[in-house]
Amino acid sequence: MMKLLKFLSVLSSLGMLFVLIGGALVTKTESGMGCGRSWPLCHGQLIPSNITPELIIELSHRVVSGGVGFLVLLMAIIAWRKIGHKRETKLLAILSVFFLVLQGLIGAAAVVFGQNDFTLAAHFGISLISFASILLLTLLVFEVDLKFDAKSLKIDSGLRKHFYGITLYTLAVTYTGALVRHTEAQFACGSFPFCSNYAPGDWNFSFIQTVQMGHRLAAGVLVIWVIYLLFRITKSYRHSQLMFGGWVVATTLIFLQGLTGAMTVMTLSELLFPLFHALIISIFFGLLTYFVLLSNRSAKYEKEMLQSSEAKQQQA
Repeated sequence: MMKLLKFLSVLSSLGMLFVLIGGALVTKTESGMGCGRSWPLCHGQLIPSNITPELIIELSHRVVSGGVGFLVLLMAIIAWRKIGHKRETKLLAILSVFFLVLQGLIGAAAVVFGQNDFTLAAHFGISLISFASILLLTLLVFEVDLKFDAKSLKIDSGLRKHFYGITLYTLAVTYTGALVRHTEAQFACGSFPFCSNYAPGDWNFSFIQTVQMGHRLAAGVLVIWVIYLLFRITKSYRHSQLMFGGWVVATTLIFLQGLTGAMTVMTLSELLFPLFHALIISIFFGLLTYFVLLSNRSAKYEKEMLQSSEAKQQQA
C-alpha cells in the first residue's frame, strides 16, 4: 500500500505542476473560451465537432485537471489511512482536496459567467496553494522511509517569522504577476528594469504600466529578502544540509525567476519564458511551504520542551 501511496503522491505532484502550466498556457494563448460558455462539456457537446487550437488547449487542460483531481482524492484517502498518525497529514489531505476543488470551481465560473481580471488573477494563487499542499503531503509520505525527525532541526523564532512572512509575501507577488498576465501588461514596458524610456523617477504611467512596474518592484523586494535570508542561514545553519542546501536552491530559483521575467520582456516571448516563469515560481513557493512546515514543527517541539522543563521544575 505504501508503494501505491508513493506512486500516487509523485504522480499527483507532477500532475499538479502540469495543471499550473496548463492554466498559464490557457491564459497566454487566450484559450479560456475555447469551449465557449459551456462547462464541463465543450460547446455543449461531449465530443466537439468544430476543432480549433483554442478548444484543444482548453479541453486538454480540463481533462488533465480532472485526472489529477481523481489522483489527489485517492492519494488523500490512502494517506489519511496509512500515515494519519503524522501530525500534518490529515490537514494537508483536506487542504489538497479542498483547494483543488476550489480552483476547479473558480475556473468553471470564469467560463460560464465570466470574471474580471482581478478575480481571475486569484485563480493562480489558489492553484499554488493546492500544489503546495499536495507537495507537502508527498514529502510526508517519503519522510516515513527516511525516518526524518524534524525535532533535530531547531529553527530560531526570528527565522521562523521570516519564513512565515516571505511565504505570504510570495503569494502576494504571485498575484501581481498573474494580474500582469490577465491584464496583458507583460509588454507594457519595453525595457528592463525600468519602463520604456521613462526615467527612474518618472511615475506618470498608464494603468497597465503601473501593473507591470508594481510587479517588478514587489518581485525586487522578494529577491532582496531571499538574499538576506541566505546570508542569515549561511551564518547560523551552514552545517545543516536541509536548511543551507534548501535555501541555496530557493535562492537559485528566485534568480531564475527574475531572469525568465526579464527575458520575457526583452525577447517579447509569448510562451516559452512566461511558462518557465510560472513553473519556477510554483516550485519556489512549494519549497517555501516546506520551510514553513519545518518551522511549525520546530516551534511545537520548542513548546513541548519548555512545558517538559517546567513540569520537572515543579516536581523538584
